[in-house]
Amino acid sequence: MKIQLLEIGPETEQLSACTLSLLLGVHTPANQIDGFMKFARQMLQVEHAILTFRNEPYIWYSSHETFKAFHSNPNAQLGAFFQGQQLIEPKHPQYANFVQHIASLGIEAERLIALDLLKTDGESIGQLLLFDHHHEEFSLGAVPTVAEFAAGLVRYIELKVDYVGLKELYEQQSALNFSKTKFFQIIAHDLRAPFHGLLGFSEVLAQERETLDDSSIQNIADYLFDTAQSTYNLLESLLNWAMAEGGRFVYHPINFELKQSTKIVCDVLRSLAIKKNIELIDQVDEGIKVYADINMITSVIQNLVSNALKFTSTDGTGKVILSVQATETSVDIYIRDTGLGMT
Repeated sequence: MKIQLLEIGPETEQLSACTLSLLLGVHTPANQIDGFMKFARQMLQVEHAILTFRNEPYIWYSSHETFKAFHSNPNAQLGAFFQGQQLIEPKHPQYANFVQHIASLGIEAERLIALDLLKTDGESIGQLLLFDHHHEEFSLGAVPTVAEFAAGLVRYIELKVDYVGLKELYEQQSALNFSKTKFFQIIAHDLRAPFHGLLGFSEVLAQERETLDDSSIQNIADYLFDTAQSTYNLLESLLNWAMAEGGRFVYHPINFELKQSTKIVCDVLRSLAIKKNIELIDQVDEGIKVYADINMITSVIQNLVSNALKFTSTDGTGKVILSVQATETSVDIYIRDTGLGMT
């Protein structure tokens, strides 16, 4: 059995799974793995070096001529041979077994030193093998320097992992803060319009009660109740949506009838339309289904209708019309008004 070396890039399609190796820039000109292995080889005057990180699909090979990768072998289990020691050298009780084991994996060595890469808590993250086909003994005086340098590399990796973790937490918190700000902006926009209607009709009841007959009072009461109920339902949906995701905006598509969204919007904004003497017309047919996030769709439609009401004539001729046009691949939603439009 012989290991098959791979070019880094075109032949290492699983490189994205090499978390620690990527942190050390294995695919970049600033390849710290290659630099570390070169240093170790030069210190021990050895021709070949192999570095493996636990649970990564590739192992790294370094020699005077090249730096390449080869596929990891799930049967390697190199860490088991160290038996609590950081170094395997000729005096180690498992040295002969270790040399025989790596030979079965395709790595032939006449002389060899192996280092277990241990984190601060004693957990192993991989191994470094230094070997060649010479019979002379290693200059063991250089081994402590290589071991110390390897320990420094592991500390550096730990710091890099911590930094990446903290950076991800920071980015997640920043995204969460942005989502919360956006959520409150939507709440403010979506609730401001129906409250105009609630306040307007409440003002009529408070200041013009004596001029209203029982029928008018009942009509206003009905509008106030319907609008308050619809606004509450909208607020509850938005809050549940945000709370379920910890304040983040997450897209949850479902199949639903588009009429559900347009009815909520029309119920919420109808009192405002009446106050402004604008006819709000929902022409969306029942039975038209879409696959989308119902809360997002409802919020978008309400924003569009609210803006349409804002810029439509209040002389009694103004209309805001909601309609849809279904095709084989999509559903187009139209919000039309009789305002001046954009000029």
